[in-house]
Order: sequence, then C-alpha cells, then structure tokens
Amino acid sequence: MRPIKKVYDNILETIGHTPMIRLNKIVEDFPCEVLAKVEYFNPGNSVKDRMALTMIENAEREGLLKPGGTIIECTSGNTGMGLALAAIVKGYKLICTLSDKQSKEKMDVLRAMGAEIHVCPTSVPPEHPESYYSVADRLHKEIPNSYYPYQYDNPGNAQAHYESTGPEIWEQTEGKITHFVVGVGTGGTISGVGKYLKEKNPNIKIWGIDSYGSVFKKYHETGEFDEKEIYSYITEGIGEDILPKNVDFQVIDKFEKVSDKDGALATRELAKKEGLFLGYSCGSAFQGLRQLKDQLKPDHVVVVLFHDHGSRYVGKVYNDDWMRDRGFLTTEDSTAGDLVKGHAHLPLVSVHPQEIIAQAIAKMKNHSISQIPVIKDGEMVGSLDDSKLFQSLMADPSLTEKFVENIMEAPFPIVKHDEAVKSVAKHISKDVSAVMVALPAGGMHIITKQDIINALS
Repeated sequence: MRPIKKVYDNILETIGHTPMIRLNKIVEDFPCEVLAKVEYFNPGNSVKDRMALTMIENAEREGLLKPGGTIIECTSGNTGMGLALAAIVKGYKLICTLSDKQSKEKMDVLRAMGAEIHVCPTSVPPEHPESYYSVADRLHKEIPNSYYPYQYDNPGNAQAHYESTGPEIWEQTEGKITHFVVGVGTGGTISGVGKYLKEKNPNIKIWGIDSYGSVFKKYHETGEFDEKEIYSYITEGIGEDILPKNVDFQVIDKFEKVSDKDGALATRELAKKEGLFLGYSCGSAFQGLRQLKDQLKPDHVVVVLFHDHGSRYVGKVYNDDWMRDRGFLTTEDSTAGDLVKGHAHLPLVSVHPQEIIAQAIAKMKNHSISQIPVIKDGEMVGSLDDSKLFQSLMADPSLTEKFVENIMEAPFPIVKHDEAVKSVAKHISKDVSAVMVALPAGGMHIITKQDIINALS
C-alpha cells in the first residue's frame, strides 16, 4: 500500500485510502458488526477511480497509449469520471459512450470534465451496432492513436483492487473480516478484492449483488448463460447482459438479486439513517446484504463496499417525483406533505360562511374540485362536499340563494404535514371526504379522498 502524503503533486495521487465507517441505525436488527468501505471519498467520487488509473498506467507502460492520444471507453459514468481525471492530468482526450438509462448528472459531470459523450440505447443487445459497446469499438477503429481500455475484460480492472482496495480492507479490519459484499458490474472490484482476501483467509465469504434482468446469479449457480434472464432494469452500475472476463466466478461464494425498487428505497434509507449520501447501486449492495442477514452470526464482521456518491442520482432515486412515477414510493414512505407538494404553492380555494351558495358552487366548478373548506378569519369553520350539496339542492333548489353557513358540514380534520398517508387515510369515512394538511411554513392545503386512493393504489 502507498504511504499517505501530506501534499500531493496532482489529483491522481489522492486515489485510494478511503475510510471504513461503521453502520449503526440501519443495522440495528443485524446480529453482527457491519462496516462500510465508502468509496465516494475518492477524488472522482467512486471506486472506479482506482481501476481507471491502473488501466491507463498499464497502457502507457505497454505502449498502447501514446502522448496526445484519445481514450475511448463504454461506461455507466463512474469509470468515465476516473478516466477523465487521468486524461486531464496526463494530457489525453476522452470519449465516453453511455447507455441512455444513466443519470443526466453523470453525463453533465463528464462533459464538465472535458469528455465527449455518445448516448446509446439501452434496449439493444450488446452486439447491436448502436449499443454502447459497439459504438466505443467503432470509434476506436476510426480514430487514430486511440486506446479502448474496455474495462469489462481489462485485467487492470481487477488488478487495481487486488493491489489497493483489498489490502486496505484487510488492514482496516485488522484481518477480522468474515464477509465482503459488493455489487457486481464489470467484476473488477469483487474479483480483485475477493482474490486478495481469500489469499489472506480462504474462509472469508465473498457475496456479489446482482440485479433482476442480469445474467450473473443464474450463470454462477448453473453455468448456463440464459438469455431469458436478460431484460431491461433501472439500477445503474451493477448487473450485466454479458459475461465480463473480470468476473472471477471461482472467487465469488454467492450472488443475491435485488429489485430496482428495493435498491432505490435502501439508498434513501442509508442517507436518512446513516448520513451516507450514496449512489443507487450502494443501496442495492446493502439491500442484498439485508436479504442475507439470516446467514450472519454474532462473531461475523461484514464489509459492504459503497461504490459512489449520491450527487449523480439527485434527479433519480433522491427525487420523489421520479420515485413515485415508477411506483417506488410506497405508502409507508409517503406523508401528507408529499401529497400536497405539487400544489402547496398555490392559494387554497375556500369559501366564507356568508358567501352565497351559488358562488361556492361556481368556485367548485371553475376549479374542478369536489370539496371545499369554509374559512372565517383564518379559521376552519365548516366544509362543503359536492355529493351532499347535490342532495340538499335536490330537496330544496332555493338553497342556492342562501348563505353557505346554512348548509355547511363540520370542518375537515387537520393533520400534520409529516403524518403517514396510511394514518391520514383513517380520517376518511362516508361522512368525511377530505382532510386539511398543516404546512410547515404556515397555512393549510387539502387532501381529498381521491388523492388518498391514488396514493394507496
């Protein structure tokens, strides 16, 4: 391992020596100690900085990359960032091909670091000419003095983790580690770390986390590459529709699959419970471990590697609308405040108890609403519901010219903005068709029975 310096000559020298952090609240129901190797402390905010630099340095030594050359790589974003750092310091041009499922933040960061970006469709097979593998290969053949690392098969990928990440983990746990858990994509991290750790202690278990839609788990268990296992998924950075040479299946003891939803929710949970603002696949790695916790014992020491930083997923897993659109935010995660977030900035439509009922009906019609609160001097004093209003008018059409106070029902219940949706739903009955949400900044907004039905469906 390299000694830590006080002053570094360039950004590349700061790669590695990332911290090991004990997990606490999120593992309260685990039987053993769980430690996190947090790789976003690398300068490019991901574990991929390590292998990117090793691949480039190997290529320079082997004469594959010459001064003024162009680096071309297919990447999910993080390897591209590591290569960008190397390209800047060493004076190379960088071209990255990415699939269209990668976050906008990743693409924006790569462009900010001087990389040229080619976005390719996720929905095509690897051999298709428009896949991000094929486009990178084509550009390499077309551009003189270019180098295509191809991280999936490049031995420098696993080498980097054998030489740095593995030794760091062994040293930081004082050799007490019993399980290593990590998401598997190109395979370099799990294979390099796994090889090093098993050489130190062959009893250490190496667990790989896979995605539904990826081929790894079934291939590991049966030796069969089943194309029926392959389908599109949302999680970035783990799982594959190919078998990279860097995945050393002999080193891996077990694969566990994690769904897109469970990985996303675990990512958000790690931020809220541990203060770790992590990338999507980090949540998947932890969720995979959580699914296997029954296999752990009190004397075990588990290390889970967290690949990257959450800044590249702000528009995805940390965005409530994105999560809700994909059905990932369950009712347990949603609050009353979530249901009014989209319109809380708009004025609350209400009526005064001494408004004419015909005016109240006009307001409800103009705003396409079925319930309306009755407010006097800033206080809720009553409510109107279209179904009950209809019944009253059928019995006495002359009511339209009378005051709202003559026909209004009891005020809608008031709930706190952080009350869970399931709890809010308990206020709804055949006699109560809406609730009012007290907003943190003051004022109130309405949640209707239909809002709650939509949230629970």
